[in-house]
Amino acid sequence: MSPAGELLTPEGLSLRPWRAGDASAVLHAFASEEMARQAGRPVTNTAEALEWIAARESERAAGTGYTWAVVRDGVPLGSVAVAAVNHVHDTGWVSYWTVETARGTGIAVAGVRALARWAFDDLGLHRLELGHRTNNPASCAVAMRAGFATEGIERQKLRYGDTRYDVERHARLADDDVNQGRRWPGCQRTLTS
Repeated sequence: MSPAGELLTPEGLSLRPWRAGDASAVLHAFASEEMARQAGRPVTNTAEALEWIAARESERAAGTGYTWAVVRDGVPLGSVAVAAVNHVHDTGWVSYWTVETARGTGIAVAGVRALARWAFDDLGLHRLELGHRTNNPASCAVAMRAGFATEGIERQKLRYGDTRYDVERHARLADDDVNQGRRWPGCQRTLTS
């Protein structure tokens, strides 16, 4: 599969690169305060949504990151990405989000599983990492269900405004046997708010 192709999930979802025609979906997704602070830069109008999409296209063209819209029936419901792709060490950083109406429906888990298979099989990566604030149990559940083992806490790694947050690190290796019923240790409780 080429980096520009489409991925299909067993759940009937498709993963495809974000397109300019998705600007309204991106704008809608980043409308909430929780999502806005994770965008890296403001996404408050169509022009900024198009810039967000263009940045994802640039990463893909450079081979440093691959962001996919997770789509059902032609409607983008979320995003999954592998960024910071490093072919010296064969690693990448995974992130994901869903629109509010798709949360808790398995969209993110299905997307992350498909992304991981693609990153291992097509990109040749060996290790995928991700992190979430320790006060975000939903993100932790996605990581665990997608086969990412808990590795530890990175204290006060993120800062939003004046508040610092601990981050729980997870990783999945290309040779992890995630489909054989192996259960990784659970997510950590919030250490800082």
